[in-house]
Amino acid sequence: MSEGAAARHLPYTWDDYRSWDDDRRWEIIDGEAFAMSPAPSTRHQKIHAELFLQIGSQFKARPCQVLSAPTDVRLSDRDVVQPDILVVCDPNQIRPTHIEGPPALVIEILSPSTGQRDRVLKMDLYARAGVREVWLVTPFPQSVEVFVLDGNTYRRAAAYDQNGSLASPSFEGLTIDLKPVFDFPLEPGEAPPPVMEPPGHYRPASPTPP
Repeated sequence: MSEGAAARHLPYTWDDYRSWDDDRRWEIIDGEAFAMSPAPSTRHQKIHAELFLQIGSQFKARPCQVLSAPTDVRLSDRDVVQPDILVVCDPNQIRPTHIEGPPALVIEILSPSTGQRDRVLKMDLYARAGVREVWLVTPFPQSVEVFVLDGNTYRRAAAYDQNGSLASPSFEGLTIDLKPVFDFPLEPGEAPPPVMEPPGHYRPASPTPP
């Protein structure tokens, strides 16, 4: 399906999504189709691989499954997403073709092309669907923001830089050493990250006017 065709047909549904036979990856949010980015950068993949390795090793003794993109997550008939990493603790949600319903934990690694969609549209969707914990990972400046569901929105429980040790507020004992996660050289012109803001309630920013 082309991006032009995606713009002409609204709203899209799970059945539409399953019928697309092209090689491009898509997500559906509120019935609108969004093309995924081209192949992720090596920096994105390095972060993804290290997080998946650390999380996977700690869930071996837990009754949860750690999965990686591309894995379809059907949150409703008009909402289908592919988080970078997800943790599912209810075996009934794991279907042969997809995950049915909200994961317990979702991790999104932000990129310039998808960062605003992840922060605004997908965070709102995850809150409505009932995902209880979300991590937003920014490759540069290096940071991880941890959000927990608080009513119908997210509260930012913690924020970490590249030297921190992340502790999950929802999964007792789940900790991540962030130094190897962000173990890559900075590009020319990139400076060390600024001081992080203190935790507080997350309010999705309004999209920038065109």
